[in-house]
Amino acid sequence: MDSMLELFLGLILGGIIMYWLFSFFRKKKSKELTNHQSTVLLEKIKTVCKLISVEGDFAEIYKYENTKERFLSLVSSKKKALIVIKAKAQIGYDLQKILMHADDGNKKIVLTSFPQPEVLSIQPELDFYDIKNGMFNTFTPNDLTTLNQEAKKHILEKIPESGLMDTARKEALQTVLLIEQIVETIGWKLDYTALNITEEQKKKIEG
Repeated sequence: MDSMLELFLGLILGGIIMYWLFSFFRKKKSKELTNHQSTVLLEKIKTVCKLISVEGDFAEIYKYENTKERFLSLVSSKKKALIVIKAKAQIGYDLQKILMHADDGNKKIVLTSFPQPEVLSIQPELDFYDIKNGMFNTFTPNDLTTLNQEAKKHILEKIPESGLMDTARKEALQTVLLIEQIVETIGWKLDYTALNITEEQKKKIEG
């Protein structure tokens, strides 16, 4: 009878140990899978964010004048030109400013901060018209560098009124909603409450 009891207790103890081991390895495997999922999601999000870019074409007329004075400012000489600036401006985001982390326990990607759009590049092309050189103040090859810099500055001043920044912000919102769809495909959730995106804004994009 004692041997039967010992055998019975041994079977129960063995079953408990086997169940504990099974649960331990299942939890470990589940945790590894969750960690892997979060890593893959974060990488996918970074890839999607790289696609955010808005381009705008500008055509502006710029009047350039430069005056030099000689002989104790008694004599001045002016050179001037009418310049047509054709430029392509790119608006995008600094990806290093995107703040997000994975909440593995709740299977959430938490997006806490999305950067503001900024000018990534301005590529101007200059066409010169009505060029007039001064007596001792003429255009030189070095002037092209100066004029390119002034052209970029001129276009930069025009960007706020062009609507490109607003377009870039809408693209960013579309990207956040796209990220949400990607996250939901594997049963996770995207928490972007910190961005204060309203339902009205979402409807405008989705509609």
